[in-house]
Amino acid sequence: METSQAHSSERSKDLSELMKEATKEVHEQAENTPFMRNFQKGQVSLHEFKLVTASLYFIYSALEEEIERNKDNPVYAPVYFPAELHRKAALEEDLEYFYGSNWRAEIPCPEATQKYVERLHYVGKNQPELLVAHAYTRYLGDLSGGQVLKKIAQKALQLPATGEGLAFFTFDGVSNATKFKQLYRSRMNALEMDLATKKRVLEEAKKAFLLNIQVFEALQELVSKGQENGRTVQPKAELRTRNVNKSHEQGPAPGQEGKKTNRRPTDMMPITRLVRWILALSFLATTVALGLFAM
Repeated sequence: METSQAHSSERSKDLSELMKEATKEVHEQAENTPFMRNFQKGQVSLHEFKLVTASLYFIYSALEEEIERNKDNPVYAPVYFPAELHRKAALEEDLEYFYGSNWRAEIPCPEATQKYVERLHYVGKNQPELLVAHAYTRYLGDLSGGQVLKKIAQKALQLPATGEGLAFFTFDGVSNATKFKQLYRSRMNALEMDLATKKRVLEEAKKAFLLNIQVFEALQELVSKGQENGRTVQPKAELRTRNVNKSHEQGPAPGQEGKKTNRRPTDMMPITRLVRWILALSFLATTVALGLFAM
């Protein structure tokens, strides 16, 4: 009797509502971790920010490749919004800003990121009805929490006010985020699927969240080894100072008037390795947890 009532309740609820309920527990786990609060304080290093951006590039490249494969498939077509949502081109712009024109040869793809990529390709090719779980979790989460994260990162990394390095957070095709999210949810809720398929979509949404967490566990190991793309990097944290050199505003130190201060755009302020990792992991958790549940 109770099982029958539960099934009836699931049938009557919209998919977006069911997805929010299904991922509530993992959301609360992420929300109550220290790194969420640290990111809100604006403490984020450039090195980890770059690594996160690189992993997101591989993830969105795979996701959008499979979306294009299934754009005419009834199980996905109603929520196909490339001009409004797709992030690959924006991430390419950000990576060129951070790494330079040779960024494709510079960025790392850890094993956990590759695992996420492989899952996206598998779903797109073999179980396209589950693709909406990944799209909804990522895109609407980014759209909801993106503006908050954009302001924090821009201030903490001293990025240009003109938006360089932050294209990922900018949705030029969405003029009103609230109305667009309503449209997206209504399209998603209208997707035809039986109860068994709905349950599989909900499980895939939770899997997407866990895959994101695994990506950052791998990045933690990468950072702890002081490596980027297989090469050892200096064990320092970075704060972006492009276009702004505060020492110029304050003037030269006594006795140094005749000397030039040469600082690279990637000069940094040192912080401990543990704090650096906490801040990097917060980037993903804040994007997904804060964003997804602001929808």
